Amino acid sequence: MDNRYQRGIEIVTKLAGEQGKGALEELGVFSPDFASKIIEFGFGEIYSRPVLDLKQRELLTLASLITQGAESQLQFHFRSSLHIGLTKEEIMEVILHCALYAGFPRALSALQVFQGIIAVEGR
Repeated sequence: MDNRYQRGIEIVTKLAGEQGKGALEELGVFSPDFASKIIEFGFGEIYSRPVLDLKQRELLTLASLITQGAESQLQFHFRSSLHIGLTKEEIMEVILHCALYAGFPRALSALQVFQGIIAVEGR
């Protein structure tokens, strides 16, 4: 197995646990090449770089996804952020901060996604 792939799976498991790993495996059933690229490049090369830790990377990822309006990806990364130890308050602050640069509609959409996750997870 490719070292980048294995490293990527390890990072995904740290970020999102078995549920996150399972989500990528499901994607792999539908589109093996796409899943492989996300795992090898996204997580195996970018997320595994040593300069930023996983919390810092997730803060950057959340800000990027919020400003893009990428709601379906936000679900995965909000859960991952909580899983690796970001607090509800830290995530709320990222959402509020993004309102300044991306606008309130995108920040509000992100807030609604996060609110749904908090309601389901009971935090």
